[in-house]
Amino acid sequence: MPSEDEIFSKVQEALVDALGVDDDEVTPEATLQGDLDAESIDFLDIVFRLEKAFDIKIERGELFPEDILTDTAFVQDGKVNEAGIAKLKERMPFADLSKFESEPIVQNLGQQLTVKDMCNFVAYKLAA
Repeated sequence: MPSEDEIFSKVQEALVDALGVDDDEVTPEATLQGDLDAESIDFLDIVFRLEKAFDIKIERGELFPEDILTDTAFVQDGKVNEAGIAKLKERMPFADLSKFESEPIVQNLGQQLTVKDMCNFVAYKLAA
């Protein structure tokens, strides 16, 4: 199992390559969409690079469960309901969703996913 620093270093490299940002922009607190300007299409490239860097398989929707965010059972008027929040927490145990919970607007989730959340995801996958 790689150390936290080794995981961060490889995640940082994947994000730099996928997003064309500088090393110093990829901090643990940086948000993927808000700070690093990742777009939904970039997530495919990021997933591919993480799979390669860590020799893991990331299933579609595992890192970013868009199926929950488009399900009317979990989303009303652009906001994720309590059942949706519970489902997101279940599917994303690696992410700190506390900020999202206070204002659960669908578009906000991508804005709040951080580099640290990505590192936690990789550690979670490696431990599985």
